[in-house]
Amino acid sequence: MTLVLLVLTWPVVAQQSARPKIGLVLSGGGARGLAHVGVLKVLERERIPVDLIAGTSMGAIVGGLYASGMSALEVEAEVRQLDWGNVFASRVDRRELSQRRKEQDFEVSPLIEVGLGADGVKAPVGSISSRGLESHLRRLTLSSRRFTNFDQLPTPFRAVATDMETGQAMVLKEGDLATALRSSMSVPGVFAPVEVQGRILGDGGLVNNTPVDVARQMGAQRLIVVNIGTPLAKRETLASLTGVTSQMINILTEQNVRQSLAMLTPQDVLIAPILEGLTAADFDRAAEFMSLGELQAEAMVLRMQDLKLSESDYKAWKAQRIQRAAPAAPLTFVRFEGSKLTRPEARSDIFLIQPGRVFDVAKAERDLTVLAASGDYQGTDYRLLRSPEGSEGLVFDLKDKVWGPDYLQMGLAFSADSRGRSTFNLKLVHNRHWLDNAGTEWRNVLHLGTAPELGSELYRPMDWRLPDGLSGFMSGSVSSRRRTVSYYRNPEAKLDADFERAIMSYHLDVGANWRELGEWRLGVLDEAWRDAPKLVSADYGLTRVNAQTSDVARWRERGWRIKAVFDQLDHAFFPTQGWRVESEWMQGRVLQRGDAQGPEGRVRRFELQGQSARTWGLHTLSLHARLGLSDGIQPELPRYGLGGFQQISGYQPFQISGPQVAMLRLGYHARLFDMALTRGLYLGTSVEVGNAWDHIEQLGQGRKRTGASLYLGADTAFGPVYLAVATSPKIGPTLMLFVGRP
Repeated sequence: MTLVLLVLTWPVVAQQSARPKIGLVLSGGGARGLAHVGVLKVLERERIPVDLIAGTSMGAIVGGLYASGMSALEVEAEVRQLDWGNVFASRVDRRELSQRRKEQDFEVSPLIEVGLGADGVKAPVGSISSRGLESHLRRLTLSSRRFTNFDQLPTPFRAVATDMETGQAMVLKEGDLATALRSSMSVPGVFAPVEVQGRILGDGGLVNNTPVDVARQMGAQRLIVVNIGTPLAKRETLASLTGVTSQMINILTEQNVRQSLAMLTPQDVLIAPILEGLTAADFDRAAEFMSLGELQAEAMVLRMQDLKLSESDYKAWKAQRIQRAAPAAPLTFVRFEGSKLTRPEARSDIFLIQPGRVFDVAKAERDLTVLAASGDYQGTDYRLLRSPEGSEGLVFDLKDKVWGPDYLQMGLAFSADSRGRSTFNLKLVHNRHWLDNAGTEWRNVLHLGTAPELGSELYRPMDWRLPDGLSGFMSGSVSSRRRTVSYYRNPEAKLDADFERAIMSYHLDVGANWRELGEWRLGVLDEAWRDAPKLVSADYGLTRVNAQTSDVARWRERGWRIKAVFDQLDHAFFPTQGWRVESEWMQGRVLQRGDAQGPEGRVRRFELQGQSARTWGLHTLSLHARLGLSDGIQPELPRYGLGGFQQISGYQPFQISGPQVAMLRLGYHARLFDMALTRGLYLGTSVEVGNAWDHIEQLGQGRKRTGASLYLGADTAFGPVYLAVATSPKIGPTLMLFVGRP
């Protein structure tokens, strides 16, 4: 009986043993590598098994995910649902930042940041953040975390990277799978290199973009090679340093690709998707890449018919790729490693992942976001460590920014209009993080130009904690700023006077942060004011201003204040979603300075601004409101002013002024198309209504002044840029160019 069974099963055994070992080789090429997903779909549809995979760069990522046990359809679903703009964002969603980080967005663009050190200026090591990519790779490879040898994966796998110190290829065959995939896609100048096993690893495409030889060494007898190519750029793109550098990398890549393809035999299958007009940076066109990969693979199906399995054999092959999930166990520890500068464990209360709880990937990713939002780290990642007994612990891997902890950011504020008026300011902001173990920060601001300013603030987090993420801080600041104030007795008439207003401020606050929502401050202030006339018209005769107009008005305001700022806008400029509210109440006394004569007494003021934005597709509506109230002893010139772009457009800044002001603005903008080094080009318009009044009782009375604007705008690395036509019924249209905060 045994002999009969052996004879009956012998053909099946012989057929299985005779099947050649099939290796899949996936090349690199940035977004173009997403075509590999379409090829995998066809292989699964045609029941063509893959026994081993070797990949480089994006080929390593797609191949590694498939090797970990995911199906082609699962990989496709993950690619389709990714928000690629956020995957490569230089920082986390703005709404996740602390209020301290958000406020700086209105001062300077967050896109330009360099480090300062004893050896001079230090640039970031990568132009694009890989934080989002690393987080997704970590989540997608969690099921394979117990495998340290890539031969143990459902499909044996190799990733190719470049040793940036020796220039040699490094074949990654063991260790952490997510780290290996990220290492293989460390494009020089784009993503920061990764340190693995004491080596600095860059993109594998530099030395072996189509690793045919690696698949052969793994034992492949037949190869399916997918080469998505790295076409050389045209002459017109070689006029810049970036274009020449990119071309050099492409030349190196194409040379090693030709060498690899020369190793193929007639039995091997080469699939080369035609991706005309699509570049390595077109991640937002992922669906097109996958469709084109699928189309080209289908055209090669006849060449692969001899590799096809029967339905039963293919079902058995798929079954052995299915991983059994390890039983969940409470975490025995949670710790932070890698950072020599920061102390995140001091704020363990704000993290969702805690020892004694079962690991939750959503909570771990949220905690990574909290860490990344601090702005202190070049990289944030996590690892699950499993003991032989089956218990697990969580390690957050943090890498301090190599260009920190002293940071310098730069911005511009510039305006010019068709009426011959112009302003210019260069903005420099210095931040020193982690002056001590408490996380004390030192911020310095310098404006050079028509409105100079110099300021410094020392900010120290406090140890006390309250429920729901409330944490305390203390802040002390000093600033000096100066600007020219143009005064109009009648905003529709001629200029009455130009004054130079200078303010020296001292603030000491104690406050509380409420997670990422905002902050409160309560403190004391001392502000020294100075209004000096620069230009006075011949018929200048205002009762509220000194009769001797050559006199300089000086006074001091001392008192206490309470201030609150809550900000959930997704972008500081051209927001598409969210809201922001800022308010401040000040109460104190006015004191004359020096030998100046004048009344002394109480002063109170209240300031409130609010903004909300909502988007439907490419169209965004926004609403902005502003209110300024004051009473008691008034300064020689009105405290508040309206006018300027989107602040009653058509009027110049402060042309509408008084102790009380109110304004309402309705705005609309539509995103036209993407532009290099910007979030896109926008077409927008606004309508504003408001006025100024002498007394609180008059607020809202009488006729209102209106303005409107029509503009083209872009949010750039130097700040928002507007080319606008601003108009009001009484003033008429003005053409203006504006850079910086409106």
